[in-house]
Amino acid sequence: MTSLKFGTSGLRGLVTELLGLPTYSHVRAFCAMLREDGVAGDVLIGHDLRSSSPLIASQCAQAVADAGLVPIDCGAVPTPALALAAMSAGSAAIMVTGSHIPDDRNGLKFYRAQGEIDKSDEQRILAEHARLTLTEVPEATVAPQTRDVLSGYRARYTAFFGRSLEGLTVGVYEHSSVGRDLICQVLAALGAEPVSLGRSDRFIPVDTEALRAEDEELAKGWAEQRDLDAIVSTDGDADRPLVADEAGRFLRGDLVGALTARFLGADTIVTPVTSNSALDRAGLFQRVIRTKVGSPYVIASMEEAKNGNARIVIGFEANGGVLLGSDVERDGTVLPALPTRDALLPILATLALSREEGRKLSEIADDARFAIALSNRLQEIPQDRTAALIARLDADDAAFRNEAFAAHGGVAARDRRDGLRLTLGSGSTVHFRASGNAPELRVYVEAHDLPAAERLMQENLDFAAAHTRAH
Repeated sequence: MTSLKFGTSGLRGLVTELLGLPTYSHVRAFCAMLREDGVAGDVLIGHDLRSSSPLIASQCAQAVADAGLVPIDCGAVPTPALALAAMSAGSAAIMVTGSHIPDDRNGLKFYRAQGEIDKSDEQRILAEHARLTLTEVPEATVAPQTRDVLSGYRARYTAFFGRSLEGLTVGVYEHSSVGRDLICQVLAALGAEPVSLGRSDRFIPVDTEALRAEDEELAKGWAEQRDLDAIVSTDGDADRPLVADEAGRFLRGDLVGALTARFLGADTIVTPVTSNSALDRAGLFQRVIRTKVGSPYVIASMEEAKNGNARIVIGFEANGGVLLGSDVERDGTVLPALPTRDALLPILATLALSREEGRKLSEIADDARFAIALSNRLQEIPQDRTAALIARLDADDAAFRNEAFAAHGGVAARDRRDGLRLTLGSGSTVHFRASGNAPELRVYVEAHDLPAAERLMQENLDFAAAHTRAH
């Protein structure tokens, strides 16, 4: 059984199961769908810095050429930079990236000229893939043209933000992010002093929703050693941000998204059910729309909101990726919509908000009064075991639920939009869901203070492990 599947954003799986025929045939299927819809011309191809990505990108180029379209090699670039260039040129695009997952895995993100494909497109690609029944990969012969997509992405933000970061000193945790050099360049252009930190020649799977302990320790150490106003970073393909305050404490991604929406004056936000419950507090935003986890769901709901009476629509996820659904004007400069997950916009908007208000990021974060929320994961948990755990918790099995939640007042309410989110009698929440990108069980908790949240997280990781691990 193959590990390849469409998850929250793109097709992903083990490198050993993606290289060669699987990459070639899925890209041929994507191109067949485009041709069926009357699309011709260029297909832009970019990749991240993981070890397998350049080879997979070259296999994508061969498949595009064999399908009768024109492959354009854009090199190692952030996913949002590739998406912006494709949408601006009216072209399709393919990004080779596994985002935050380990180096032994990789993936393909597909874009139409209008933006990221949706769930119905995924089904059409799978149907075309089954229909094609390809059995071998032709010898690689294509030498695609190249194109610079970074300059337009860089200019997008230097024009909009001007010199708004004048005087800030910002650490940039570079690790293996494909956007590391570009972030430093943009920060400098906006008046900040970027400080390079933690650059790596090997791929590091930085997950903005489940930070490694070593990432948190690194940030705190850098903050102690240097006089920094913030530390910023991204995941591997630079579509999810990391922002830490002056003490090296990371802000949750949904808080970064909310601060970005505030800076840009959004009246409507679209965010998955996993984002902080504080977002629903009266007076924060005029309208809050909740979705399942995954950018296709956020994008679909953003479109619905735009067709209503929303003025400025901004989507974001608990991982921090921000999707700009509307054009935004500020100080006479317009930032055009970019409805794909982006890390650079929330990094710059959060820093600009701090600079504009003359307050430290820690003060702004405290004033937001978000519930203490934590997220973690159990790795190598097959999805059928996660599904069985969720089904049992959702069934009328009081004894089983009491095993985990009796000490917290039992279960007061259930939300089944994506996995199972349980509101407990104590007011805390616990949310179990299967990752869409890897064999992982995601666990999210909210509580009134950090010690309570940490205890609740550990209890439920232990509980989930006991009922999903093979014995």
